[in-house]
Amino acid sequence: MSGHELNGKVVLVAGGAKNLGGLISRNLAAKGAKLVIHYNSNNTKAEAEKTLNYIKSKGGEAILLQADLTKVKNIQNLFGAAKTAFGGIDIAINTVGMVLKKPFTETTEQEYDTMMDVNAKQAYFFLQEAGKQLNENGKICTIVTSLLAAFTGYYSTYAGAKAPVEHFTRAAAKEFGGRGISVTAVAPGPMDTPFFYGQETEDAVAFHKSASALGGLTKIEDIAPLVEFLVTDGWWITGQTIFANGGYTTR
Repeated sequence: MSGHELNGKVVLVAGGAKNLGGLISRNLAAKGAKLVIHYNSNNTKAEAEKTLNYIKSKGGEAILLQADLTKVKNIQNLFGAAKTAFGGIDIAINTVGMVLKKPFTETTEQEYDTMMDVNAKQAYFFLQEAGKQLNENGKICTIVTSLLAAFTGYYSTYAGAKAPVEHFTRAAAKEFGGRGISVTAVAPGPMDTPFFYGQETEDAVAFHKSASALGGLTKIEDIAPLVEFLVTDGWWITGQTIFANGGYTTR
């Protein structure tokens, strides 16, 4: 399934309202896909509607669905609503994540639980439901983080909670492969979005910019085409985490 064959395919994008998820939603809609755009809360509703209106203004088909994906029932309902709307789902992309930069010794139990729920639990059950609900030869891609290959402090709960998604991806790829479903993860470097800047001092931002071999932060425009490739022509890549970060970390 190459890019032009996205025409008529149904794509569910978790966290598809803004930043990277919003760009993925707009790009795939421009190639003829029907988009199910998930957003988490009322805080993101305006951005979600903006993305929806943009797609519709270009003649695309899309719907919005709001849900807290840390609740498994909500994930099941999200996939159910997507199938009801469009009759089936071909591609599921999960960009949901939450970052916390905090010393290990200061992290609270509540922060730990929240980070694991948002970054690990929802990713697991999103993959599970995708494995149940996707059409034959479907595609699944989850966004993780290049910190999975870093030796650093302060991100213990963020990188720690994203780390299991690598194995979830391998296991799902192995189990879903019989139905032709490929499963991948993409690990961007620090991205030039509000998601990144809220956690960082000016000195830290300068360091992250200087740390990549190609220079600068990862841009959403660097990642969206890679995700599109993995869910189309690049489907033969499965069970893998792709580090796309301009040479920020590797292994």
